[in-house]
Amino acid sequence: MSLHAVDEIERSLEVTRDFLTPIEVRRWLKLAVVAFFVGGGVSLPSAQFNASAPSGEVPVGGGPGSAPTGLADALPADPLLIVAAIVGASVLLGALFAFVGAVMEFVLIESLRTGEVAIRRHWRRRWRQGLRLFGFRVAIGLPVLALVLGWLALLVVPLLTGHGLAVPFAALLAGVPVLFAAGVAYGLVSGFTTAFVVPIMIRFDSGVLDAWRRLWRSIRAAWKQYLAYAVIAFPLTVAVGLIASIATGIVALLLAVPFVAVALATHVAVSLSSTVGLAVLAVLVVGFVLATIAVWAVAQVPVVTYLRYYALLVLGDVEASFDLVPHRREAADGTARPPERDDGASEDG
Repeated sequence: MSLHAVDEIERSLEVTRDFLTPIEVRRWLKLAVVAFFVGGGVSLPSAQFNASAPSGEVPVGGGPGSAPTGLADALPADPLLIVAAIVGASVLLGALFAFVGAVMEFVLIESLRTGEVAIRRHWRRRWRQGLRLFGFRVAIGLPVLALVLGWLALLVVPLLTGHGLAVPFAALLAGVPVLFAAGVAYGLVSGFTTAFVVPIMIRFDSGVLDAWRRLWRSIRAAWKQYLAYAVIAFPLTVAVGLIASIATGIVALLLAVPFVAVALATHVAVSLSSTVGLAVLAVLVVGFVLATIAVWAVAQVPVVTYLRYYALLVLGDVEASFDLVPHRREAADGTARPPERDDGASEDG
């Protein structure tokens, strides 16, 4: 029996090349925006900078650790309020990012299907399904998060209360297999939702649960094909992701050269510990981080495109009624027909 997950590895490269070439800057920049939200997040090295006030100068307001009077009056008296505000803001920003990422999953698949990278048009058409996907991801993620937090609490709570650690530590070790199983289950559900359920939602204009019911029937009928995909997709994702990370790292090192040169020139001219020097240093750090993020997003474009096309081709092989890219498949085989177009509207970015 032929395994579609093996057969489509090479053809996905051909389809990806046809979609991304010839290279158009505007098209790639829009794909980079989409890839930024669906490509798995940003991981950047951190740096710490220490600066001291010039000797002989004492900050206005007293000795070390004291804050300026106006700032101290403006801050809440209870540090817990500050922590709660920071946590609340972080959760809101994270939820907003996750929602945009869920909608961008549909924008990406629509772009791969139609060949038109029209972010606003695809967003308007699919944002409600993106909201449902966001809700589903939260629903499957919260139990796993609660399990992890409960597992960590077995060790943290006894440490904070001063009780013995023998029993909690044993329970902590016993929970490792449970946590591993839960992580694998979550990974499969989340991965299959992104790779297969989202295309099925687009194909039948349905919700998450209805698409999962359709997929589950297909999994029961062709479980070996989906198992082969799960086994092959993981190392494939790691491999292409590693290549993109290496490319990003090399470009980031090249980008660092002018930033470091400006920092050294600033240090010679005014010293980095001065107010002007710190301001210049802050601008350089922010600029370098933003430039690195931009490079990372562009590097993710071929990675995300390839992995999504790979999943779409495998899905179409397993279940013909789920196929969203028959014209791409035929083009790779040299038997292309004109693709079906959506209702009206030219590309509107």
